Amino acid sequence: MSLYSLIADLIVAVHALWVSIVVFGFVAILAGAVFGWQWIRNIWLRGIHLAMIGIVVLEAVFGMPCPLTVWEGSMRRAAGQAVNEGTFIGRCIHDTIFFDAPPWVFTCVYCCFGALVLGTMILVPPAWRKRG
Repeated sequence: MSLYSLIADLIVAVHALWVSIVVFGFVAILAGAVFGWQWIRNIWLRGIHLAMIGIVVLEAVFGMPCPLTVWEGSMRRAAGQAVNEGTFIGRCIHDTIFFDAPPWVFTCVYCCFGALVLGTMILVPPAWRKRG
């Protein structure tokens, strides 16, 4: 395994982590609203969560490729691999978060999910810390 291949696998893992934080963060916010968990109202947590999906939505709306996908492809090519090749772990993670569909499907899904996350900011508002 070359260093480039390892870096590509790490990029895929970061990508999977990003997706997991956005998806499971949303689930945690909903569960927290039901069960009264106060930590889901942390303004920093909620702001970062909203920013993460916001970045994805903006990339999709403006037709920008995800930098993580671009970097992974560059590392795979530098390792002498086709972009859809890689190590076993890298392929497993990659195949879990990517599937074939027309670009408009992804844009629609990202925008709808982003709207849901934004909606939680209204329905389950973060708590603003009081001074003094």
